[in-house]
Amino acid sequence: MLILTTPTIEGKKIDEYYGLVTGDSLLGANLYKDMFSGVRDVVGGRTTKYEEELTNARELAQKSMEEKAEKKGANAIIATRVSYHNLGGTMGNTIMVTIFGTAVSYSD
Repeated sequence: MLILTTPTIEGKKIDEYYGLVTGDSLLGANLYKDMFSGVRDVVGGRTTKYEEELTNARELAQKSMEEKAEKKGANAIIATRVSYHNLGGTMGNTIMVTIFGTAVSYSD
């Protein structure tokens, strides 16, 4: 599946537009990761565990989006965007990763 952030596919003809496809994934943070992240923030350095978890959450969301596009018959997703939302409050320290774009079919 070709996934692009651009609204067109350079050098290709878009044959059909199938519409919006989305994928979501939730990342729940726990007390230990929060404490470790806080220590890293104070002493400096990257919080690689959170980075790994965000990458995993983004990949899960992308896979979900791709599966929806394939079910529609698409072979590409254009105008793709990724967003991150902090769902604090009743959800605790939960981050939602959303990825969305337009499912299309293209040819040479």
